[in-house]
Amino acid sequence: MAEHKLTRSITLPVSREEAFAFFADAGNLERITPPQLGFHITTPQPIEIEQGTLIDYNLKLHGIPISWRTEISVWEPPYRFVDQQLRGPYSQWIHTHTFTELGPTETLIDDEVGYRLPLEPLGDIAHFMVRRELDKIFDYRQQTVAEILTSEK
Repeated sequence: MAEHKLTRSITLPVSREEAFAFFADAGNLERITPPQLGFHITTPQPIEIEQGTLIDYNLKLHGIPISWRTEISVWEPPYRFVDQQLRGPYSQWIHTHTFTELGPTETLIDDEVGYRLPLEPLGDIAHFMVRRELDKIFDYRQQTVAEILTSEK
């Protein structure tokens, strides 16, 4: 039974408070998710984010509809928060977002996802395909976040 890790880091010319506020707005999830996933938040918005907040959404993976529910399990503004899958395609999905102030207008944003595939250990045979898809999603996300946050300056 393998836990897989996905990590991404990006430094942006925005304050930690600005970066955190962007990610704290659940509506921005739709903006930074590749359009081909058909990602849509089904929880009524605006969503007041705090520890224990539940967020439901739908998406499509290779045309297959997926319902996903996450819980904000850690909420420490403006330093970090963690969303954890309660229902969805993974056996485990724990996504930690960390915001480190490098200067008054420079922030390091780190994403770390610990995930397990369903049907372990058989599911791990397909990990290379899943990882390729996750890399594409997180590459898109990073590029889009950078474009949005730097263009809003």
